[in-house]
Amino acid sequence: MSDRIFGVIGLLLAIGFAWAALIIEESFLSDSVGPKAFPLIIATVLGISSLVIALKPDAEPAWPPLMRLVEIGAAVVALMLYASVLPSFGFVISTALAASYLTWRLGTAPLQAVLVGVLTSVGIYVVFHLVLGLSLAKGPLGF
Repeated sequence: MSDRIFGVIGLLLAIGFAWAALIIEESFLSDSVGPKAFPLIIATVLGISSLVIALKPDAEPAWPPLMRLVEIGAAVVALMLYASVLPSFGFVISTALAASYLTWRLGTAPLQAVLVGVLTSVGIYVVFHLVLGLSLAKGPLGF
């Protein structure tokens, strides 16, 4: 029964995501695909996946223990905090903090997690901002 509930919740999320994508106002200067295409693709994949889960549930799904669910919840909270501090801390600092925390929670030693977080953040910044020229949130240090 839990798979069906999960599938229905996912389907409702997909519908809400598609609706939010459809109300995006397009500029006359937008490209031929437009800003709605990617969110609609994500909503479609989520909707199809949720339908499969709801219509073909596992006979006896294995739920993780309570502490694992707490870990998953902590990761969700970390990503929500990441999204909220991104405008004020900037991309590099926010991404380094989030990647460090998530890497540490996946079992890496703390010092290695910080190193991986910083390298991941700087690597993504170099690729997306310096190479591709995309705009990323600037932090207090100007990058």
